[in-house]
Amino acid sequence: MVHSTLVATLYVDPVMGNDANSGTRSNPYRSLTRALKETTSAKMIQLASGTYSTASGEAFPLVIPDGVMVLGNEATKGKGILISGSGEYHSQGFGTQNITLLLLGDAQLIGVTVTNPMAKGTGVWIESTSPTLANNTFTKCGREGVFVSETAKPAILDNVFVQNTISGLVMARHSKGEVLRNVLQKNALGIAISDLAAPFVAYNKVSENRTGIAFSRSASPVLRHNLIEKNIQDGLLVNGEASPDLGSTQDPAGNIFRDNGQFDVRNVTSKKLISVGNQLFPTKVQGLVEFATHTENTVKAVLFKTKFTDMAGHWATAFVEALFSKKLISPFPDGTFQPDAPITRAQYAALVAGAFHPVTKRQVPEFTDISKDYWAYDAIRVAAQSGFVSGFSNLTFRPEQYVLRLQAIVSLVSGLSLSATFSEDLVNYSDRNTIPKAALTAVATATQNKIIVNFPDPNLIQVNREATRAEVAAMVYQALVAIGTVPAIHSPYIVSLPIMEVE
Repeated sequence: MVHSTLVATLYVDPVMGNDANSGTRSNPYRSLTRALKETTSAKMIQLASGTYSTASGEAFPLVIPDGVMVLGNEATKGKGILISGSGEYHSQGFGTQNITLLLLGDAQLIGVTVTNPMAKGTGVWIESTSPTLANNTFTKCGREGVFVSETAKPAILDNVFVQNTISGLVMARHSKGEVLRNVLQKNALGIAISDLAAPFVAYNKVSENRTGIAFSRSASPVLRHNLIEKNIQDGLLVNGEASPDLGSTQDPAGNIFRDNGQFDVRNVTSKKLISVGNQLFPTKVQGLVEFATHTENTVKAVLFKTKFTDMAGHWATAFVEALFSKKLISPFPDGTFQPDAPITRAQYAALVAGAFHPVTKRQVPEFTDISKDYWAYDAIRVAAQSGFVSGFSNLTFRPEQYVLRLQAIVSLVSGLSLSATFSEDLVNYSDRNTIPKAALTAVATATQNKIIVNFPDPNLIQVNREATRAEVAAMVYQALVAIGTVPAIHSPYIVSLPIMEVE
């Protein structure tokens, strides 16, 4: 995230660099190992193309400290930037392991290719930390690409896991976190989730593995909108006492299972799995699986004129029209609002800047990917300087990237400096296990202030899903209600949970 000072960056080039250099753009280091020794001051390490191995001076395992980003090439998912090697790491729960990288705290690894060629070797090890892995490629590891353990809560986003000997991704012990928009292909096992792990797994493509996804012991992951196809044996294998969430009558899962060699879903437990809203044919299922029907939870539409051609009868019409009346939103050129489309960071910044007229709390540098003639330039500056939004460590803002529901909730609480009078432990959403621990207080605060709007099920917060334009419009309006600038609107989707106050 961008703070009020410029991010210190070190540069590494395994071909042209020298570890006796100063680590600047014009005088890069040769090894990542050398750069990691200087991370008391640097927060970002930029890697040039080439191979990072013992031959170029690397000492494995490479340990990325808390707060440090190692950045290669996001656009190519690390093509041509290879980190290859192995070293011993002594895990608290799993003993001695052979790993390539260890990520501490909220470290970030972005845009690199990782290979651990050693037998039983792991590419990235994550243990009781909350790092981010984004736009990387994990390939040809001797065991798995990524191993997540203990109480870890990583964000594993937009990566490729391909041709790893045993598994692409393994999650064990009490780990949680988000596994979103990854491709897992041609591994012996795409994703393995065991012990008491309960991650949110969504929008991934799992194909051409021996087995697509396997759950064991007491794992309880949530699966949403994944494509699980063309795996040689089973698409999903459920063992032990595992109890995955494959949808509910109020929250259809939207997973697609098809063309798997033996079964799309094989349940070898004694528990009945409930499948709601998945593309799954009974003839491709083995074991106890009940197919339930999605129950539409609708509210009677309020009949009044709407300026938007696609808002008649929509659950959020009242919120959208109220914001329109205050000139905070307007139709697209075709007259639509596109309520169910995901909202971009630029659109969100424009809305909060206009709605709250926030004051400057901090100075931020110019974002390198936003020109002064960009339509939302001024709004983004206002929203960033007031604490509603932040940029990224490489001084980009990524205006077209979508906003997650959790990000919108935390943003409104932070930007408005709201507070709560009760313990975050008393927030009882049915999918509470998907809320990161660091965000529990913000979610509790937003809940008490009646900012959170959940459609169709008020008890299901879905923090890791992209927020729609309608949802953000509703929550921004509710935030205006919370600070006393607009009257309340009745809606059955405004969350008002029974929460005990702390004495």
